[in-house]
Amino acid sequence: MKLAFLGLGVMGFPMAGHLARAGHDITVYNRSAAKAQQWVATHGGRSAATPAQAAKDAQIVMMCVGNDDDVRAVAMGADGALAGMSKGSTLVDHTTASAEVAREVFDAAKSRGIAFLDAPVSGGQAGAENGKLTIMVGGDAAVFASAQDVLATYARAVTLMGGPGAGQLTKMVNQICIAGLVEALSEGVHFAMKAGLDPQLVLDVISKGAAQSWQMENRGKTMVADKFDFGFAVDWMRKDLAICLTEARRNGAMLPVTAIVDQLYAHVQARGGGRWDTSSLVRLLNKPQ
Repeated sequence: MKLAFLGLGVMGFPMAGHLARAGHDITVYNRSAAKAQQWVATHGGRSAATPAQAAKDAQIVMMCVGNDDDVRAVAMGADGALAGMSKGSTLVDHTTASAEVAREVFDAAKSRGIAFLDAPVSGGQAGAENGKLTIMVGGDAAVFASAQDVLATYARAVTLMGGPGAGQLTKMVNQICIAGLVEALSEGVHFAMKAGLDPQLVLDVISKGAAQSWQMENRGKTMVADKFDFGFAVDWMRKDLAICLTEARRNGAMLPVTAIVDQLYAHVQARGGGRWDTSSLVRLLNKPQ
């Protein structure tokens, strides 16, 4: 298929690469043109100077950018994707953003005869590189069915969650759960150290029982080793949690633990840890200032 991919960050770069390796005809756009040129040198295809140019004649356009304002600019700006897309084509947004902006883009696309799916992902950089992402999708069932096989190129699961915005709402649930898990794991590791136990041995034992989680399996050892120069950055998590807390104020959900963890991450940022992995919460306990 003729496709476009807009946004070649740590997630978008490998995701677009999977599409190229699958044999699709890809045009890419990135705010930093050098990154787009690097992608073309690695994977072939072509780059474009604007989202509109990249999206021209594409059957499906995927985007993965930073936040709500980026989504609005890249999708709906004067040189945005919708300005270059044809009727009957589909725009898929992999950005973790608000349900509100997803519905805005859905309406803007619909007015032009273009379909839209909000499709945030989970699995991090490793999931993107290995083609093992989980994709939660909001939009029309028929549109989802037409795009599902393409999205499966870099995913292990692609699931329609409901109408416009449902993908973003599901991603919020994902981040709420992760926030609580990381803080609980941090407290457990810290407690084990204070109790004079071998924290790695503790994790090896309890990971075989009901306490097991992805965070424990993938971040427990590095938390014990006080290593955080990798993974999903605290800055990104705070952006995501702000979205969750804003939506909770709108729908009346109670998120007391999420609000506390958000403030703990603010303390990590104040220590200069905005780019540390989210598991760095344990550092607040092990090395209090």
